[in-house]
Amino acid sequence: MTWFEAVAILLAGVAAGTINTVVGSGTLITFPTLLAFGVPPVTANVSNTIGLVPGTLSGAIGYRRELVGQRSRLLRLGPASLLGGIVGAVLLLVLPDEAFSAIVPVLILLGCVLVVFQPRISKAVAARHEAGGGLPDHGAWWVWPTVLVTGVYGGYFGAAQGVLLMAVLGIGVPETLQRSNATKNVLALLVNGIAAVIFILVADVDWAVAGLIAAGSIVGGQIGATWGRRLPPLGLRIVIVVVGVVALASFLLG
Repeated sequence: MTWFEAVAILLAGVAAGTINTVVGSGTLITFPTLLAFGVPPVTANVSNTIGLVPGTLSGAIGYRRELVGQRSRLLRLGPASLLGGIVGAVLLLVLPDEAFSAIVPVLILLGCVLVVFQPRISKAVAARHEAGGGLPDHGAWWVWPTVLVTGVYGGYFGAAQGVLLMAVLGIGVPETLQRSNATKNVLALLVNGIAAVIFILVADVDWAVAGLIAAGSIVGGQIGATWGRRLPPLGLRIVIVVVGVVALASFLLG
């Protein structure tokens, strides 16, 4: 690894940590970066997942004030994220590499579409909160299984996992957006964390890559928690979509 590649991966980790804390979809920054430097797709995904765990933890700590009073909700939804993360990680390891190469372009495209429509999702979520709905504190009945499915997606690949979780929590749980974002960070941490444990035990990890992403994502998590609300969301979405399109092209044309 050259010094240029190391710096680029480190900076990608900072960007991903920031974006994951604020919106989600940081994988659409780091994963294509690793592919561009010749890291094999499955190894890139495994190393990226492990590297982003410290950043997700950093972001969750940064939102700790918004987590006050949500212990019972997290205890209820946490097992769904853990189970989903396990299933997704196992699928990544047992399915052939060819399946990953075929599925990932679809997931990248889905991630980009979700990022593009994130403003509409946010407006729908805000309208849902303004209108009320009399939901129980732990959320609608379908929130738990939907969080489970989102966890499977996150354990397998994870791009835009945060956007999916925000849509689910925003529509199905009677809570403010900022407190839902704090919950999202914890649930994503559980998914990525359990997947990372599995990958460390049985997968091929590029530890240099994982370490650089981890260092950058820790810084990015704090940036996202402290200054993320001041960043222009349109600019973030443009960067994410551009990088995602580049990644999609590299899969289809490579």
